[in-house]
Amino acid sequence: MTSSTPSYDVVVVGGGIVGLATAHAVARTGRSVAVVEREPRLAAHQTGNNSNVIHSGLYYAPGGYKARLAVAGCAETIAFCREHDLPHERTGKLVVATDPEELPRMAELKRRGDANGVENHELDQAGMREHEPHVRGIAALYVPSTGITDYRAVAEKIGELVAKEGGEIHLGRPVRQILPRASDVVVRTEAGDLLGKQVVVCAGLRCDEVAKAAGVDPGVRIVPFRGEYSGFSDRAAELVKGLIYPVPDPAFPFLGVHATRGVDGSVHAGPNAVLALAREGYSWGTVKPKEFLETITYPGMLKIAKKHWKYGFGEMHRSLSRSAMVKQIQRMLPDVRAEDLHRAGAGVRAQAVKADGTLVDDFLFVEQAGSGGLGAPGSVLHVLNAPSPAATAALPIGREILEKLTGEKLAPLTAS
Repeated sequence: MTSSTPSYDVVVVGGGIVGLATAHAVARTGRSVAVVEREPRLAAHQTGNNSNVIHSGLYYAPGGYKARLAVAGCAETIAFCREHDLPHERTGKLVVATDPEELPRMAELKRRGDANGVENHELDQAGMREHEPHVRGIAALYVPSTGITDYRAVAEKIGELVAKEGGEIHLGRPVRQILPRASDVVVRTEAGDLLGKQVVVCAGLRCDEVAKAAGVDPGVRIVPFRGEYSGFSDRAAELVKGLIYPVPDPAFPFLGVHATRGVDGSVHAGPNAVLALAREGYSWGTVKPKEFLETITYPGMLKIAKKHWKYGFGEMHRSLSRSAMVKQIQRMLPDVRAEDLHRAGAGVRAQAVKADGTLVDDFLFVEQAGSGGLGAPGSVLHVLNAPSPAATAALPIGREILEKLTGEKLAPLTAS
């Protein structure tokens, strides 16, 4: 390492939307910042391969990070898209109960929504069909604030703003080691070192590995769950006006297979939740034996498999069988047929799992304090669980991280 090693106030590891929003918050304060991303483009993984839904904050336990930051992020994301002329639409969504046993869970969703300040309305069958004429169910919640966008475009715009404000973005530069020191942190990459007074790790599918490379026991393992999407034929797409969701199973931090009309007008259903065979396992054909072995031998994963094996096999069946997938969709949209479906890509969710089998259900931050505490030179903040609704909540998450690092509070970028 030489005196020419580039140095910054903050180095952000990870070029997804959360890392970029963090870098943007830092740059807004006048601090120098660099983003280091292993892939050749931004938003290559969770950010660029999700449902593109702007979540309202309905689902999340009141008082948690997800509830607070998703509610703020919903309004801010729409405002950000308006300001920068990015594709978006406030569509509203239905959460549909198709079985009487789902009604108590729907009532709990309403309670959470009310507690989180999310507008929602109980509907009977006639009321739900006013919004979605082809839906089938016994009751529903209507949430008008939910919308859709293109999160890859949002992330790329935030990256442009980071660069405009003097920040640097380094693509195709995997991080191999992080070395906290008394007055700074060395970020060792395949293309040379960078120095940061402080470092934020937003490494998604690799965040636990990067934490270990920084000398921290993350306390969780990232388990990759692939979520596959089924595109609708033109005929079936006419059956969906906006967003149609099932009542989620509270045992899992997944929202279930839902139908979404995208900003491009296409309609897809998904995602399911299949254990991926590699960290970036976007298909059954992507297999990394070492990574898969590490996943299935992890004590937390073994406990999940023992408890939820039936659910897991059901998800695998729906992944491999179009007729099984269409049966899931037909619970809410009975007029969709198997021949209406085609494969429409997949994403991989970086789900943090504890050794006791607990699936972490909120955003998780682990602070690796410098000698003077977090916020002092030599400190590292690890973001160890940021799945959905992190894209919706990214702008507030970035400000939250800045406040953790510096104590400084920033106002939202735009008024809603």
